[in-house]
Amino acid sequence: MSVLHGVLGLGLLVLVPCKSVIVRRGLRRQRGHALGIALAVVVALSLAAGIAHSILGPFEVAGVTVLDAHVAFAVAAVPLVLLHVRGRRQRPRAADLTRRTALRAIALLGAAAIGYGVLESATSVARLPGARRRATGSYEAGSGEPIAMPITQWFTDEVPSVDPSAYQLAVTRTGEPARRLTYDELLSMSDTTRAAVLDCTGGWWAVQSWRGIRMDTLLGAVDHGSIWVRSVTGYTRGFPWQDAATMMLATHAAGVPLSPGHGGPVRLVAPGRRGFWWVKWVEQVSVEPRPWWSEPPFPLQ
Repeated sequence: MSVLHGVLGLGLLVLVPCKSVIVRRGLRRQRGHALGIALAVVVALSLAAGIAHSILGPFEVAGVTVLDAHVAFAVAAVPLVLLHVRGRRQRPRAADLTRRTALRAIALLGAAAIGYGVLESATSVARLPGARRRATGSYEAGSGEPIAMPITQWFTDEVPSVDPSAYQLAVTRTGEPARRLTYDELLSMSDTTRAAVLDCTGGWWAVQSWRGIRMDTLLGAVDHGSIWVRSVTGYTRGFPWQDAATMMLATHAAGVPLSPGHGGPVRLVAPGRRGFWWVKWVEQVSVEPRPWWSEPPFPLQ
């Protein structure tokens, strides 16, 4: 997905020569170009920030990371695109579905893919910071040192204050009474240590030695339904029951109790999934009949 994202982004640059002809023609014939100009500027800034992040690494400008700028400009472009399309409506034409059009699209993607490969090769040969990023586009930060990991959370979350002495985890199954486990009880059950990579969509990754309790140990036999993990903030993610053998509820990282900023006292470890699946400040784990794929692919709450 990261490669596709990069190819499509460079595809916009490949389109510039063709699009510029249409733009010049429109500037001569019409008025009211402020919206189109604003859209062009926002898209250009988003592309520039994305390319800078992929080549030069995670740096800041005026206290804002280039990745945050890339995302912010991309989000700002969405309503501008909708307004632009609404104001420049085009009726579908038979010529839009011709062989020539298909060949042009293939050529465009091919040129963008070649450009992506050249950019990646040049970054590697020049030994720029971008050569060290993962396939997801993330850079290493704090492996083996939890205190050095960035503190990030979903935009609607705030780091809560959870007192371990008052903490309780609710474990539920549909049609069965809930079990409640204290933090001390979880610690006594936390006998599994596993190395796993936390790859955050904020643009960083870290491998830690996590200690906790395996999900299949916590839940017992699970052969149907879905596993739902809920945070004290209300943030919730669902998983197929088959993932119970690989997931765990962690209480420690690198032998140190989890800090509140990193999800303490208890957070989910979901190997192979991006960071937004690793629910922090877990307060409930439930097995339910509703399918896990019924949730949005990216969290909206």
